[in-house]
Amino acid sequence: MKVARRAQVPGFEVMTIVEQVSAMRAEGQDVISLCVGEPGGGAPRAVNELAATLHAQGTEFGYTPTRGLTSTRLALAGHYQHRYGVTPKVENIVMTTGSSGAFQLAFLAAFDTGDVVALARPGYPAYANILGALGLQVVDLPTGAAERFQPTIELLERAREEHGRLDGLVIASPNNPTGTMLSEEELRTLANWCDANGVRLISDEIYHGIEFDDSRRAATAVKYSSSAIVVSSFSKYWGMTGWRLGWMLVPDDLVDAVDALASNLALCAPATAQQAVLAAFDESSYTEARSRVGEFSRTRELVLGSLDKLGICEAAPADGAFYLYGRLADSLLQRFGSASGYCTQVLAEAGVALTPGGDFDPFEGHHFIRLSFAAGYDRVAEALDRVEAFLGTHLP
Repeated sequence: MKVARRAQVPGFEVMTIVEQVSAMRAEGQDVISLCVGEPGGGAPRAVNELAATLHAQGTEFGYTPTRGLTSTRLALAGHYQHRYGVTPKVENIVMTTGSSGAFQLAFLAAFDTGDVVALARPGYPAYANILGALGLQVVDLPTGAAERFQPTIELLERAREEHGRLDGLVIASPNNPTGTMLSEEELRTLANWCDANGVRLISDEIYHGIEFDDSRRAATAVKYSSSAIVVSSFSKYWGMTGWRLGWMLVPDDLVDAVDALASNLALCAPATAQQAVLAAFDESSYTEARSRVGEFSRTRELVLGSLDKLGICEAAPADGAFYLYGRLADSLLQRFGSASGYCTQVLAEAGVALTPGGDFDPFEGHHFIRLSFAAGYDRVAEALDRVEAFLGTHLP
């Protein structure tokens, strides 16, 4: 029996590392995991309390409407008004099974087999892998420090000229793995270019709220484009990764298509999460989230000041999210062969899990590593000391 061609996509290497970490911990080893983007601490207290109350009351968690509970979508509309000064229509908000479910719906609804979609490189690998599985052509936009690891109009026009067409663009600000952000003017420029050229813009806004400069808060694409699709989630800012609840802001022309697809693929997003998450919009929950971002900021400063402990010679500025993406020194690349070899040895000998950059950039990523500082200041500080000691035994 055959395996479908669409299923033959690369796995996400970080999940393989997560399995290794789990096995090592089961054997009693103290492993510090800096490889996954999972905030410590979990959901806000008010969300957990509301979930417990709902269960204690015997609340029935049956299917919800496909687009989600009206109460949850109204609360999200209020969040957009409070944070961005825009109020999406409730009928254009679709609750999804994490942001992952939203991307699948977005790509299925917006693109046909053979369409050409551009992505900044380095970037989150699931974009390219899902698009490839659906039979779309993925165009890498090679970015670096000069572009602050974000797409530009020049790169888009070059890609359209080379491929004869461009049907979509996926952006992420803050970005995974680099943490870099588009300015409000840059986002407006990209959105206007996409609208003028018939290119569907999909904006990954999952890390919104996790920014480290109050003068450069992330803006939402719906502020500048009525045809853009916005994808976000409760996983990062609110720390609710395992609740698997995300959402989409869907333009008018795709609402019916997304509703039909969602009703066939998942019926609805998790009902318990949809009800409990109403407490995420309490002021106490916002206060908890802001406090967590403050801890991320403190840890970020520690990491940016300790690049030598990691053997990193240059790094992206990490404006937001909770990642550092840095290039390993040539001496380390020569010693370990690649970023993957380096990370393998660091995990085995120092008990620190880091992510090699190959998932995020198949061309240049073998020179880079990604570190997540979501684990907290103390654990990150200990990890840095462990890696420094590890390098002391391997380099002259």
